[in-house]
Amino acid sequence: MRLSAEERRAAVLECACHVFAKGGYQGATTAEIARGAGVTEPILYRHFASKRELYLACLSEAWTECRAMWEAAIAEEPDPSFWMGAMGRSYLSAKDKRGHVATLWVQALTDGNDDPEIRRFVKRHMREVHQFVADVIRRAQETGGIVRDRDPDAEAWIFIGLGLLETVSKRVGGVVDDDFPKIFASRRKWMTGRTD
Repeated sequence: MRLSAEERRAAVLECACHVFAKGGYQGATTAEIARGAGVTEPILYRHFASKRELYLACLSEAWTECRAMWEAAIAEEPDPSFWMGAMGRSYLSAKDKRGHVATLWVQALTDGNDDPEIRRFVKRHMREVHQFVADVIRRAQETGGIVRDRDPDAEAWIFIGLGLLETVSKRVGGVVDDDFPKIFASRRKWMTGRTD
């Protein structure tokens, strides 16, 4: 069965997210991505003008998927004091591209270090994620789920920082795995003022 142009683009993007998450921007090739997606390189380049454009599209796609996952986690959690925990758990348990955001950021710090366009994009991208998380914290504060005197902007950066720490821990082999339950319990107590 022949795929539509939109389906081919989605297949390339899906494959590229996995390949970049494994091998990084520098380590991945468009030939490898095209093979994995079941298309030729010329077809790949019809959808993405360059490897960089494909990489940035992967970052955007991973965030779109992650955001949808977080929105679903919040919608399923009736108690606003548990929203941040629900978001964190959903991220840590993601097995698909929804969990690639921090991995791609970490790689962009090294792979994209010499590429000002990638640096600008990642900076903008991280601010967009931060804004989303800070807004969730503000919403939870309005309901009394999070202590009102917690700074939503600072706490959002800490939340993102924990995601990056978890990504580093996975990549180098369990640096803080045993400590995560304690970290989460401490953060929850700090954010909510609750011990249950």
